[in-house]
Amino acid sequence: MHPCRVLFICTGNSARSILSEATLNHLGQGRFVAFSAGSQPTGRVNPYALAELSRTGISCENLSSKSWDQFVGESASPLDIVITVCDNAANEPCPVLFGNFVRAHWGLHDPAAVTGTPTAISAAFQQVHALIENRLSALLQLPVETMTAQALKQALDDIGGMPGNDGHTR
Repeated sequence: MHPCRVLFICTGNSARSILSEATLNHLGQGRFVAFSAGSQPTGRVNPYALAELSRTGISCENLSSKSWDQFVGESASPLDIVITVCDNAANEPCPVLFGNFVRAHWGLHDPAAVTGTPTAISAAFQQVHALIENRLSALLQLPVETMTAQALKQALDDIGGMPGNDGHTR
């Protein structure tokens, strides 16, 4: 059986989706393979995202801000799960990707939109990363290999809506 292939998408692919990709690849230990992409990629990974990953001992190797174009079309590798991480509460447009996979939405406040001191910006990245880690820990507990698509969709929606996981920094 192949590892579960998960794509995290947002608009810029510089922070939230990058944090999600790297963290799931770190925690998933071969059971999951994560990717990230954006509908309008910035072309660079946010340095605060890289600093947060380094702070928590997660590899930043091979991370890049890229378009979701490489994940669509007949030549693209198949995906099992696509999770959007844009922030609907902030009226951020959320990309829609079509294909034969389970879709879920895990809204997260965009730490790249935070302004202020470097300490405040770092704190925003730490808070969002902690939410991502909580959600991914719940994902790792699921028997995704044996779940129906409907059951997996419901479980992913439940994870995205867990109490305290509204995606907004406090």
